[in-house]
Amino acid sequence: MRWSRYFLYTLRDNPSDAEVVSHQLLARAGMIDKLAAGIYTYLPLGWRSLEKLARIVREEMNAAGSVELAMPCVQPAELWQESGRWQFYGKELLRIKDRHDREFCFGPTHEEVITDAVRRRVTSYRQLPANLYQIQTKFRDEIRPRFGLMRGREFVMKDAYSFHTSAASLDETYRAMERAYRRVFDRCKLSYTAVEADTGNIGGSESHEFMVLAATGEDAVVACECGYGANAEKATTAPIAPPPPWPGAAPAVPEQVHTPGATSVPDVAAFLHLDPSHFIKTMIVETDAEFAVALVRGDDEVNEIKLKNVLGATHLQLAAEAKVEQVTGGGMGFSGPVGLVGVRVVADPEVMRMAVAAAGANRADYHVVGVVPGRDFTPAIVADIRVARAGDPCPRCGGPLVVKRGIEVGHIFKLGTKYSAKMACNFLDEAGAVQPMIMGCYGLGVGRTVAAAVEQNHDDAGIVWPRPLAPFEVELIALNPDVPAVREAAERLYADLEAAGCEVFYDDRDERPGVKFNDADLIGFPVRVVVGKKGVEQGQAELSLRRDRVKTPVALADAVAKVRELLAGL
Repeated sequence: MRWSRYFLYTLRDNPSDAEVVSHQLLARAGMIDKLAAGIYTYLPLGWRSLEKLARIVREEMNAAGSVELAMPCVQPAELWQESGRWQFYGKELLRIKDRHDREFCFGPTHEEVITDAVRRRVTSYRQLPANLYQIQTKFRDEIRPRFGLMRGREFVMKDAYSFHTSAASLDETYRAMERAYRRVFDRCKLSYTAVEADTGNIGGSESHEFMVLAATGEDAVVACECGYGANAEKATTAPIAPPPPWPGAAPAVPEQVHTPGATSVPDVAAFLHLDPSHFIKTMIVETDAEFAVALVRGDDEVNEIKLKNVLGATHLQLAAEAKVEQVTGGGMGFSGPVGLVGVRVVADPEVMRMAVAAAGANRADYHVVGVVPGRDFTPAIVADIRVARAGDPCPRCGGPLVVKRGIEVGHIFKLGTKYSAKMACNFLDEAGAVQPMIMGCYGLGVGRTVAAAVEQNHDDAGIVWPRPLAPFEVELIALNPDVPAVREAAERLYADLEAAGCEVFYDDRDERPGVKFNDADLIGFPVRVVVGKKGVEQGQAELSLRRDRVKTPVALADAVAKVRELLAGL
């Protein structure tokens, strides 16, 4: 492909709203163009990268036994009402009406549609399992779309769904899909990890996220050398080190201490000459059905996703100051577990392992010391609700956990019968009894993975594409194209590279060398071939890899073979 005939326009400056590297570089490299908040045009160069990834995904999904189909983007409200998600999904669901005033939505996901398609065709256990996938545009009306393709409203996604007669059958497909995802990211030459994850709005009994590792990743990944991995919402630990010994003798009963204006754990710890780990941090939350109290150690933080799951809530937020006073009788910053009535208390196990502690007194400007968990208060629930930290002991081997940054690019779920039971997606088993099908679903963000590849592979000058996702593999640059010998040599080399099966992008523009080199670094094709006046006079071209930019002169006659050799090593 010749640049002079291609639709490619690079930018010198970053877009004003581009906060992350992938957004900046994809826009500047002429690969995406913003149409509206969170909505982008995939320009020709960007679309080639997406299509390359889609081809890899198709090949691995087909090899794993999944069958491709295409479902409508626009979905009738009745299906979502049947599953119970029409109201539950919230404002992220783009709701629309047709000319007959019938309600629809633009699909953010397709559990309802695929379940409806299967229930009208599959009736017997003999027809199962079934595994179907599509690659399609989705829409989720994010409250704050940002980061370009990383968190857009409209996006390209691969979603697959499987239907089974048993949990064992689901597990077999789940593991096959997990292996397929690993092959996809391996083929893309990306550094990634698979971690245990929360099931979120999709629901289900088990899920794993696939995270491309990058220093700029927005998600925290907790991992151990033994192979354990989980995202921050799901990560657990073995019991952590206990607090230091309580200074002096502990009171026989809790004693109130005046702590004027000290509301944070560090402030109260300093005032009382205690360690932060001696405190019970108390958080009042409001769910869709109740107020609740969460307790963690003073040096820990509450994991709100874990807490929401423990409470069985679909919505959870911190209670406002007036609500805190209503629940505890005291002001914000002085809450504690002693004496609370009429409210569910959830305590982290580390709280219950404390021999003696300090806490808020549920009275403005007062705290209590000498609190003994289990004696002075009894929680309704004891469950892991703390945020795992770097250095905490691994729940599997006890080794120290590390926290890395990652970008979620894939998510697989065991759905169970969440959708099939509500939507009467049933089959007749071998005994002739009606059973709900057991489901799994498997998502992979196509545009998001391309953006994650840029986050992981770039330098100060631009993108450094891994070969499998590069829009073109080779860039041929003609310097001094007005010189007949240079143009003739470049044209011959261009034809020979194409004949050899190389994906070559020929920069034949009448531009200054500095402009061409800057654009080449920005766009980041893996292999660069430069033909200039001095080199042609010596019968040579200059080859380099984008990842190191080390220049190597080669004879023009050997250039194609050397390019193929370089590509084979990428």
